[in-house]
This record gives sequence, C-alpha cells and structure tokens, in this order.
Amino acid sequence: MEIGFIGLGNMGEPMAANLLKAGHSLTVFDLSKTALQAAVDAGARTAASPREAARENEVVITMLPAAAHVRAVYLEPDGVLAGVRPGVPLIDSSTIYPATARLIGKAALKQGNPPRVRRHGRRTGGGTLTFMVGADTALFDTLKPVLAGMGKNMGQCGETRTGQIAKICNNLLLGISMIGMASHETRRVARDRTEQARRNHQHIDGTLLERRYV
Repeated sequence: MEIGFIGLGNMGEPMAANLLKAGHSLTVFDLSKTALQAAVDAGARTAASPREAARENEVVITMLPAAAHVRAVYLEPDGVLAGVRPGVPLIDSSTIYPATARLIGKAALKQGNPPRVRRHGRRTGGGTLTFMVGADTALFDTLKPVLAGMGKNMGQCGETRTGQIAKICNNLLLGISMIGMASHETRRVARDRTEQARRNHQHIDGTLLERRYV
C-alpha cells in the first residue's frame, strides 16, 4: 500500500521501518535530516512537506510529539489536509488531547477524509504495538493490513477520538499502578533499613496522600 508517514522520532522511526519491512511503500516527512536519511536507507521516499507526503497516497500516518505539532501538520497551508485526496484515511498515533483529536477529526471529515487511530506501546521495533482504534467497522477493516505491519493487537473503540480517550485512560491506570508499586517498595525498604529510612517513607507517604487522583 502507498503510505504517507509524517514524524520519524523515537516512536515513528521504528513504526515506519516495520511498514517498509511489511512491503508497504512509504513517502516520509520529518524535520530531522538524519531521520529522513535513515528512512531513505531503509527504502522510503522523502517529501518536502506534510502536504507533499499526503498527496497521492492511499493512507496517511502521523506520529508526532504533542497536540500543537498535530494541529500544525494537519491544518497549516502546507499541511496534510491541504494535500490529501478525498476519501484517504488519516491515522494519527500521537498522544494528544481528545479535544485536539475532535478538532482534527471534524476538519478531516468535512473534506471527506475519515480519521483516526490511537496506538499504545513502547516496543515499536519488534512490531508489537497495540492499537486502540477510533473508527467505524468498515474503516477499521480497511486499516487492519496497515496496522498489522506495526502491531500485533488492535481493537475497535468506537467513533473518532475514542481511541485517544482509551489511550489516556490506559496511561492513567499505568500511572496509578506505578504509584502503588513505588509505595510498596518504599514500605519494604522502610522495614529493612534504618530509622532514617522509615522517616523518609513517612514523608513520601504524606506527599502521596496530599495529591488527588481521579
């Protein structure tokens, strides 16, 4: 499949590499010349802008650091929506605010481009990502061959932006689990160490109790 891929950072680079390994044809864009060269060495073509990367491709994928980057890449005059053909699915794998996902989704749908998808996971090199997909059933089925090149697990979460919400909930649960594990380890150390360690544990415990988590 012909894919436009924008964002070749710590997450995007291995995702793009796995798509190339799966036999897809990629046109890539990134601000880093080093990242672009690595993609070219792996078999990709480069584009001079997000608009050019989106043009003439069957799917567009973005993997960007923050909501501001996503808005710029999609909405600016030289962005994705200025170049993509009507009907081409747009896959955003960035971790951003649901409000931004809603904004981009409305703009994309207005011109006939179905959005969007979320991903979860850090083990991108092995192609083991989990994808939480915000899309209707027909679009989900269309995107499965592309997602399969980057991950092993994929689930349909509902309409546009629901994948983003599911990912944020997942991150919240992960954070709560990490706090619990840290508290448990602190208690273990406090039992096994000096009186000073016990006092340190009390200070840490008090700090955690002062925070409010939903």
